[in-house]
Amino acid sequence: MKTKTAKTREWVMQGVFTACACISILAVALICIFLFANGLPTIFEIGPLKFLLGTTWKPGNDIYGILPMILGSIYVTAGAIIVGVPIGLLTAVYMSKFASPAVNKVMLPAVQLLAGIPSVVYGFFGMVVMVPAVQAMVKSDFFKDVLGVKSGKGMSLFTAALLLGIMILPTIITVSKTSLDAVPASYYEGSLALGATHERSVFFAVLPAAKSGVLSAVILGIGRAIGETMAVVMVAGNQTWMPKGLFQGLRTMTSNIVIEMGYAADLHREALIATGVVLFVFILLINLCFSIVKGGSKNA
Repeated sequence: MKTKTAKTREWVMQGVFTACACISILAVALICIFLFANGLPTIFEIGPLKFLLGTTWKPGNDIYGILPMILGSIYVTAGAIIVGVPIGLLTAVYMSKFASPAVNKVMLPAVQLLAGIPSVVYGFFGMVVMVPAVQAMVKSDFFKDVLGVKSGKGMSLFTAALLLGIMILPTIITVSKTSLDAVPASYYEGSLALGATHERSVFFAVLPAAKSGVLSAVILGIGRAIGETMAVVMVAGNQTWMPKGLFQGLRTMTSNIVIEMGYAADLHREALIATGVVLFVFILLINLCFSIVKGGSKNA
């Protein structure tokens, strides 16, 4: 009787888990269908080259070119990677292999707190603290005389990239630390037995063994950066022209959608949905590249 009850419970739970998995797949499928069904016809109506390579966005004149927003998203994401990946990875290495338990007791909750802060709070911090600081920095004599920066704004590519670099830190630190902790101790001990120092063992034995998890952390960070909206809206300047410099304003694809969707109609609204399609394709390409790199690392 007990065996029959256990089997019944097992079948029920298996059905529940299968249903949850099917719902998840169905949700992704519905999103794909909605985006592509509404976005692709608009792209072909405007013209793929005009839409993807056009440098002018003027909905009032039915001109929809999203190249400035595409480049804006790429530049901001690249800047966030430059800021966030080295700091996040080194912090994860320190917390996993160098920090004492007392230090980790303080750092772990701090990292978790960073992950729980809403995007709008990051954006408010950037707008109130970072934007004035960057504005003052650009106007300083050092920037004008030594670096030759003649003009710049606080709401700029630099500020947005710096803020996004801070925002992706919790993801990179948490996933990387988990991967480093999962590496068998024999890797580290074997390196020490061969005469390597503690630092050399960590960076040349343990870290390469955790490469797959570190790559996962970087990809998740890129996905967070390229999909971020509210914080970027508050610090990037939101100009629709081509990005003109590190300290000039720009607009990303996500910002373009959230700023204009509230009052868009007809072709304008469909063009914003088509922008979402382009962004979705970007995410798919990033995941594809990650799968290729991860597969290659496994084969190696």
